[in-house]
Amino acid sequence: MKILLVEDNEMNRDMLSRRLIRRGFEVPMAVDGQLAIDMSVSESPDLILMDISLPVVNGWDATRAIRANPATAKIPIIALTANANESDRAAALAAGCDDYDTKPVDVVRLLEKINALLPGASA
Repeated sequence: MKILLVEDNEMNRDMLSRRLIRRGFEVPMAVDGQLAIDMSVSESPDLILMDISLPVVNGWDATRAIRANPATAKIPIIALTANANESDRAAALAAGCDDYDTKPVDVVRLLEKINALLPGASA
């Protein structure tokens, strides 16, 4: 299974990608929202982990663009943000995200969310 990791922070990207790869996922990475939009088509991921605070195009707008494209509209998206308040969770869901998680990422909790959206992923 393939998870597109959209994260501009190199340390976060490195840590999370290594943990996902160790669990058997293929993990292409995008460092900004425009790349996320482009790679959602070119990589055909099974799921997208979308940072919200991104350069070029932010995570909200990237999610809306991915949802607007019939080829990518059904890809599950989990928003990742350092902001842990209820309004951010509501904004993530309103933008089209399927779920929401906070940073620093709790990998066990994130894997539970991935498994809920990708039956059979068995991460």
